[in-house]
Amino acid sequence: MLTTRFVNGAPNWIDVGTSDLDGARSFYGGLFGWQFQSAGPDAGGYGFFQLDGRTVAGGMQITAEQGPPSWTVYFQSADAQATAKAAEEAHGRVLAQPMDVMGQGHMAVLADKAGVPFGIWQPGQTRGVDMAGDPGSLCWVELITPDIAAAAAFYHKALGLETSAVPFPGGTYTCVNPAEGGEDAMFGGMVPLSDDPAETGAYWLPYFEVTDADAVAARARELGGTVRVPATDIEGVGRFAKLADPSGARFAVIRSAQRQT
Repeated sequence: MLTTRFVNGAPNWIDVGTSDLDGARSFYGGLFGWQFQSAGPDAGGYGFFQLDGRTVAGGMQITAEQGPPSWTVYFQSADAQATAKAAEEAHGRVLAQPMDVMGQGHMAVLADKAGVPFGIWQPGQTRGVDMAGDPGSLCWVELITPDIAAAAAFYHKALGLETSAVPFPGGTYTCVNPAEGGEDAMFGGMVPLSDDPAETGAYWLPYFEVTDADAVAARARELGGTVRVPATDIEGVGRFAKLADPSGARFAVIRSAQRQT
């Protein structure tokens, strides 16, 4: 699972772009207990979702021209420019060129070969989120993709990520880890788009740790969100549910098996 012992290639930031920032503040506040704090007058409306005073995610208002509401996962890079170039050489695209973010770090938004957007964060004063793996924070990410082999090759070239096949109920699961730390630093997986009828289109799906997946799914519905996949057990992994907020941004929650003690 994800931790804040960030290494290159591992997720270190996440944010939601939404058509209704006030609605997102209300929804995620009611769901996870997050509070929203503006990043300041020069940040263009960007702000931070915090839990007990620690930052767990970012959020911003977007227009229809910028794309549909969605969560973006950012991966740590020691050199955003070099990573953007590597992504292009691996037949990806640069959607937003690397830029300095008020001295806090450098960011870029890229897309893989299948067109899936993802972010790069080169730490400056801000290393990344303050919480990961604890209830109410990011704990896992999953790439829904039409071609696992192509995706694995792309992310290896662009981010140095490694993949491994793990036995899974009904087959195998492709796990992802950074080169540094090996499989002990595993933070996510890859799933064939064709294997899940609930999914439409390729994208990175963030998972947030919770203490009760059933209760959170029910609460999401009460708050105007959508339960895309009801709470389901996966032996040895945990109990998860796939949700969407009222604007349509997709995410998942999980009570991990190691917490079910």
